[in-house]
Amino acid sequence: MAQDLKDTLHLPKTDFPMRANLVGREPARLAHWEKLGLYEAIQKKRALGPDGKPNPRTFVLHDGPPFTNGDVHIGTALNKTLKDITLRYKTMRGFRTPYVPGWDCHGLPIEQKVVRQLQSENKQVSTAEMRSLCDAFAESWIEKQKKQFKRLGVLADWKNEYKTKAPAYEADIIRTFAAFVEKGLVYRSKKPVYWSIPFETALAEAEIEYKDHVSTAIWVKFAVPADEATKFNLPSDKPLFVVIWTTTPWTIPANLAIALHPDVEYVVADLGNERILVAQALLENVIAAAKTSKTLPDDFAIQPSDFGPIKGAALEGLQPRHPFIDRPSPIVLADYVTTDSGTGAVHTAPGHGAEDYLTGLKYGLEIYCPVGDDGRYLDDGKVPADLVGVSTLETVEDLAAKKPSPANLAVLKKLAAANALLAKAKYNHSYPHCWRSKTPIIFRAVDQWFVKLGPSPTAAKDELDKDINAEFAKTFRNPRHDALKAISGVQWIPTWGENRIRGAVESRPDWCISRQRSWGVPIIAFYDEKKNAYLDAGVIRAVAAKIAERGSNFWYDATPAQILEGVSLPAGWPAPEALTCGRDTLDVWIDSGSSHAAVLRNGQGHTQWPADLYLEGSDQHRGWFQSSLWTSVIANDGQAPYKGVLTHGFIVGKDGKKISKSGQYEKPPTSDNYIAQYGADVIRLWISSQNFTDDIRVSDLDKDLKDPASILNIVAEAYRLFRNTLRYQLSNLFDFDPARDAVPLEQMDTLDRWALHQTAVLLRECENAYDHFEYHRVYQLCSQFCSNTLSAVYHDILKDRLYTHATNSQLRRSSQTAIHHIFQTLVKILAPILTFTADEAWSFGVAGKEYADDSIHLQDWPVAPAGWLNPEIESDIATLLKVRALANESIEPHRAAGKLGKSLDAALTIAGASDDATFKTLEKHRDFLPELLIVSHVSLAPAAAGAPVAITVHHCQELNHQRCPRCWRWVPLLEASLQGDVCPRCAEALKI
Repeated sequence: MAQDLKDTLHLPKTDFPMRANLVGREPARLAHWEKLGLYEAIQKKRALGPDGKPNPRTFVLHDGPPFTNGDVHIGTALNKTLKDITLRYKTMRGFRTPYVPGWDCHGLPIEQKVVRQLQSENKQVSTAEMRSLCDAFAESWIEKQKKQFKRLGVLADWKNEYKTKAPAYEADIIRTFAAFVEKGLVYRSKKPVYWSIPFETALAEAEIEYKDHVSTAIWVKFAVPADEATKFNLPSDKPLFVVIWTTTPWTIPANLAIALHPDVEYVVADLGNERILVAQALLENVIAAAKTSKTLPDDFAIQPSDFGPIKGAALEGLQPRHPFIDRPSPIVLADYVTTDSGTGAVHTAPGHGAEDYLTGLKYGLEIYCPVGDDGRYLDDGKVPADLVGVSTLETVEDLAAKKPSPANLAVLKKLAAANALLAKAKYNHSYPHCWRSKTPIIFRAVDQWFVKLGPSPTAAKDELDKDINAEFAKTFRNPRHDALKAISGVQWIPTWGENRIRGAVESRPDWCISRQRSWGVPIIAFYDEKKNAYLDAGVIRAVAAKIAERGSNFWYDATPAQILEGVSLPAGWPAPEALTCGRDTLDVWIDSGSSHAAVLRNGQGHTQWPADLYLEGSDQHRGWFQSSLWTSVIANDGQAPYKGVLTHGFIVGKDGKKISKSGQYEKPPTSDNYIAQYGADVIRLWISSQNFTDDIRVSDLDKDLKDPASILNIVAEAYRLFRNTLRYQLSNLFDFDPARDAVPLEQMDTLDRWALHQTAVLLRECENAYDHFEYHRVYQLCSQFCSNTLSAVYHDILKDRLYTHATNSQLRRSSQTAIHHIFQTLVKILAPILTFTADEAWSFGVAGKEYADDSIHLQDWPVAPAGWLNPEIESDIATLLKVRALANESIEPHRAAGKLGKSLDAALTIAGASDDATFKTLEKHRDFLPELLIVSHVSLAPAAAGAPVAITVHHCQELNHQRCPRCWRWVPLLEASLQGDVCPRCAEALKI
């Protein structure tokens, strides 16, 4: 009999096929999307608006190209997933969302790996062969990365992807360079640039990273000849020295001057056998350093000044001598000299520092750099013989051992031998390092190509390149002014992004755009036999047209005559046969920074310019955001290439370092650690759960996967909550046809109306969160909704009516109607994030099978009818749920004592004052209370005025009730049915 009665219940379908095992099932859904041509189908659907005309609502997210030299790491997975979530949401909101993925193909990292491979095989190749190998290397990683991105569920126009190494794209890079030239912004100069010794190339600002570094600080004595001292009324009866301070001893051979501040007061101090000249404010510090270095005794006391104080301006032109090279080191003046540290006398090497370079220009000093491309001292006739060939490189091993470079050690030795080393000490500070080799860079003057960016607001008084500035100011726009103005018209998310890029743009020096590498886009510059350079925008564009057809290898394979065949040369140019082609390549940030021109301007993949959004990591304020801005404002009359910029933080390891660079993690997200362990949807859910505007910390990865409390396992539990919620809803709609069975809103049950109200609130709040790119709020809102609103309350209460009521009872159909609406809303809210699971659930919901042609990703965003919102019902149910919590608290001790089994065994008496608001609500919903509280009987009893609501618990047997063997409720009397004695409600249900 019991089994027969169980068969009469409307239990959820236990064989419902929406199972877990994401790892095994997701690839099949990817194949289904490929078969459907899902991306193309979405674009086709959104191509027209509701009126049948071209859709005016277009949202273009321009893809910043990942570098093609390794597997997709978890940080890149974060970036691409955020983009995919954004676009899937915008698509559902009715936007046309063309998304062309891109690949950054040129540059040092690829060439570095190819060179290492060739070295391991002991092979030497030509430039053309090297470039072909680099091309093949990049192409192999494009295919691997593409597969990994697709596995993450990233939907894109893979058929129209852009590659910075494609001939048409390279031509657009060169045309961007032509725009720089046309506006008179490109010049060649020998000035200090960031230089990577291991890779023997200049670096862009975005290619360096600042790290803590221990340098050797030295106090060096520059002797003042007696006749020079006399000229300036300085004491000459003892040796006199001007003392400088520096943290780069290796630059001492390049010293050409000593800078003093014109308004700082300097004094001469007697050390016994000699005198020193330093800033008065720093004398005590200098003496203390000398004591620590044991060049002065511990009991040395500073004597009254022999001379001074005197302003630095009065010492201009004094001619101290270099400590170990036979040349003067004259006193010059500079406003950047401070008395914060050192001696107030600044060692000046115009070939090795930006400020030194400016001072060198001002005083007509040689821009002298005695260090070669490999970081070793040159044999130039000026460098002492025992220093020639000594390396300035601090290797990774040197850094680990905190050991100075060979050049630093050699210079210290020479200074000590010359009795010129007053003191030395370890100095901890932040210093720029090469982002690839992880070694400290050097500042090195070398002939390079620069783009003039305009006077800096933070350095308006600089006299840098007066002739260039003057000519520039007379004729052309100011790119820096245009860039800063354009920044104000962009939406920056988070808002602090504006200050970050504004600061970067304000302080950026002229852009060094040349690199001494093989794998890159060539700078279209020609040279005559005297190394004079020839640049012309028209010539560059003509060459670009040829490269668009033949690729940039044409520049390396052809002769100048062949390259310039048919090209009209400007007056004054030598004949093509007298020219040679330059071999510098463009900074790769121009490659990626030209993408808005090469992709959006050309409408590739039906995109448009400018982009609605750039979305990348926060480091791109110094990188792609900035290079794109510069190229656009220069080439497009001051316009930014984007309307909005959204930045995310990094996934960082336990050391706080960006995980893609920290060396802790090298596997792609398709490894066993991630997708193979959890599936892509769990990874996507994890990404959405994070407030990605901050860095996301991942502790020890192996521990994370094994620790139940790890963030990934917690998110996996949340995923199961979402999946089980959708599964529960679908399994209870197995006999529901909306067209036939739906109950009108005004006839629906109060509890169902409450559930729809909560759904409308969820939809409104999630929509707001999506609109503001706050995907972690979507995760939180949906988690709370599924866990608290549905699982703990609504679904829990519904079981009785769904399972035991008559098939077509108004109450059961009302709840099924609500579940249908909730499912349709919830699954669409989750679709941008749980892209695989939501599509699977939708397929079962609309087609009753695992794969449907009408994908959820082709659907519109849900809209809640106005009638769903019902504040009155929301208020009533909120009150009733408080009583429900009180009832559960009252029942639990009886269950713990064994006096009750299931809560349906309970009969409750709820007493309250007639004027109590809560009690009035209970009376209003009297008939609903047993179902709400999941008990068999509830009676209401009056209480004294002012008395709180109180609950008394009894077992239904005390009321002489009988338990229905079908629904387990206790009722006064059972009735006979064909299935045996049951409660009146079940008897009615069994008549069908």
